[in-house]
Amino acid sequence: MDFKQLAQQYKTELLDKVLPFWLNNSQDREIGGYFTCLDRDGSVYDTDKFIWLQCREVWMFAKLYNTVEKRQEWLDCAVQGAEFLKKYGHDGHYNWYFAIDREGHPLVEPYNIFSYTFATIAYGQLSIATGSEEYADIARKTFEIVLSRVDNPKSRWNKAAPGARALKTFDLPMILCNVALEIEPLVDPAFLQKTIEDCIHEVVDVFYQPQLGLIVEALGKDGELVDCLDGRKMNPGHAIESTWFLMDLGKRLNRPELINKAVEISLAEVKYGWDEKYEGIFYFMDRLGKPRHELEFDQKLWWVHIETLISLLKGYQLTGNKECLEWFERIHNYTWSHFTDPEYPEWYGYLNRQGEVLLPLKGGKWKGCFHVPRGLMNCWLMLEEIASRK
Repeated sequence: MDFKQLAQQYKTELLDKVLPFWLNNSQDREIGGYFTCLDRDGSVYDTDKFIWLQCREVWMFAKLYNTVEKRQEWLDCAVQGAEFLKKYGHDGHYNWYFAIDREGHPLVEPYNIFSYTFATIAYGQLSIATGSEEYADIARKTFEIVLSRVDNPKSRWNKAAPGARALKTFDLPMILCNVALEIEPLVDPAFLQKTIEDCIHEVVDVFYQPQLGLIVEALGKDGELVDCLDGRKMNPGHAIESTWFLMDLGKRLNRPELINKAVEISLAEVKYGWDEKYEGIFYFMDRLGKPRHELEFDQKLWWVHIETLISLLKGYQLTGNKECLEWFERIHNYTWSHFTDPEYPEWYGYLNRQGEVLLPLKGGKWKGCFHVPRGLMNCWLMLEEIASRK
């Protein structure tokens, strides 16, 4: 494998195609914030603004500015989005809405905890880029709210009936592994250490099930497996994404055993989720092999494959595991041959099981300026580092 050539491939795709697509098409230059409902050619087909994706775009351009190059257009893009969100994205107490209209009027209550987690990393990263104490303060206060809602993520917007079956889900501890490292410079070291240890414990000791060799998506309130639709749902992409967060934590804490465990889980998840008939990784699976109710269960999604590329490459970079490299090459070939668009920049997000494009859009309610550029950036930088060692 020519690591130098591969690094150039990821770099060129990021800098010459994907980033210009978002810079040129997504910025609302009249009102502020970003359009994320973008058709195949970048034209806007809806102007509502979803806080997840607004925050992720702020984070992405601030991260690029801090990590890759001090380009003013990247910083300007992040700042204008953050200023719009500061005015309209929350209720005045940093309870972040799920969706607002183009002008900033709330559409959906601030029930979704991930609006808060992405606001935390957006303002945290931007505070590093700008030195703004105001942005750092927004990140800290939002993170405090996130941690206060760990046991009831939807807070007062929870629709569950009193005494209903209680499930805790994997998505929050997974994302907190990443959030903790993102805002490390902004919080007390002892507090951060406890948060990190709690996150690692939840992923490795609670949601990872040794008898399965896999991470489950939901557990009962006492950590037991539950036989119901939500209790049986498996999400290989979520699990794989968490493994590279764990690898980063293992590197940060100098804990090679954590890195090795994350690599082991990552490979197990890739093999479990792989579609032997049509290739690609399934979106949802059932722990007991029963039917799934989600119509999209067998689709092949962009973010699942991109997160898998990061995890496998990071596993190889940190441990030299040859199986990681073999699977990286397989996922790389599938991803680049199915999700890239030969005529327009940015990648498709949704394929059917057979690998055919299901939706031609490049952005929407869930897909924005995040997984593709973050994946390209991470893989490019890792490939460069591996090439320099070779």
